Amino acid sequence: MDYNSIASIQEEGFKGFETIGSMMQNACQNVPHIQGVYFVLNQNHIKDFLEESTGGWFKKKNPSVEQNVLEQNWVNDAIVLNMGKAGGSSSSATLNSRLKQYMNFGQGKPVGHWGGRLIWQLSTSSDLVICWKELLDDEPREVEKAYIQDFIHEFGKRPFANLTG
Repeated sequence: MDYNSIASIQEEGFKGFETIGSMMQNACQNVPHIQGVYFVLNQNHIKDFLEESTGGWFKKKNPSVEQNVLEQNWVNDAIVLNMGKAGGSSSSATLNSRLKQYMNFGQGKPVGHWGGRLIWQLSTSSDLVICWKELLDDEPREVEKAYIQDFIHEFGKRPFANLTG
């Protein structure tokens, strides 16, 4: 898959393609209640970091990181900034519940969506686009891992906001 092409991501079976701002306004009403994987996309390739994250302080931990960490994690020439999963054999989460959690975290609420937190240190976070792929039979964790490994193979590192395994 070409991680810099909306058409390629759509061909892979991803749907939605809604801005974070829209998803925050409509409380993820268009996101299905099923397990799957999702991508956060920066279609305009805008790289403008905030000093402080808009993300919530979960367990009294500041979600902000230093500017040099943001720079080190940035991946040039990739519109995919973050990959995530919802549900599977060890989780009852759905794409809808997980992305609602993600939106709430981005709005400063202290919820458990620490992964992907670098997204909330981008000044254009509300313009970023989220797409998802429903998984009926595949294990979301395994699908996410395969996409991350494929991304690393292409770009030499993880997507911007995928900090650990």
